[in-house]
Amino acid sequence: MRLIFATNNTHKTDEIRALLPKEFSIVTLKEAGIEGDIPEPHDTLQDNAAEKARTIYAITHNNCFSDDTGLEVYALNNEPGVHSARYAGEERSFEQNIDKLLQKMENIQDRSARFRAVICLILNGEEHFFEGICEGSILTERKGVEGFGYDPVFMPVGADKSFAEMSMEEKNTYSHRGKAVAALVAFLKQLSLKYNN
Repeated sequence: MRLIFATNNTHKTDEIRALLPKEFSIVTLKEAGIEGDIPEPHDTLQDNAAEKARTIYAITHNNCFSDDTGLEVYALNNEPGVHSARYAGEERSFEQNIDKLLQKMENIQDRSARFRAVICLILNGEEHFFEGICEGSILTERKGVEGFGYDPVFMPVGADKSFAEMSMEEKNTYSHRGKAVAALVAFLKQLSLKYNN
């Protein structure tokens, strides 16, 4: 099954390709010949994910999916949340986003946080949503060089290192996106079983 993934983020694409069974092939926006980024104007992850998937489906009429992911820090009223990618400004600088987060967290004892990912799949014109959550905490300084986004300062519950200190396989065992993709894959497999019987 071929699915267009409504992103040009190569890190996200690599993570999801590593999780999907080989009967599913993922095509990025660039690979599908679609230029530019799709706006994320909404206040919820679900609405932003749906906006991106609907836009691609309207252009291509192909099965597609999108995700929106946010880091929610409890002591900051769930900031940066839906604004995670642009927390420090429109240029989407991971480094500046982390700097801003660490600065805001300077005198805060409760560093608990969670990553939340919502996937919107449009299959034959029907929308389906899948969610994944990873609980963890914000470190006081960057650790590791792998991954992307807030990975250097986020340590999942049950781990003793940051996402940025983990291999992709290791990160995927904890990851919010990994959990959302697992729910997506389970749904697609169930569907293919139904059609093949």
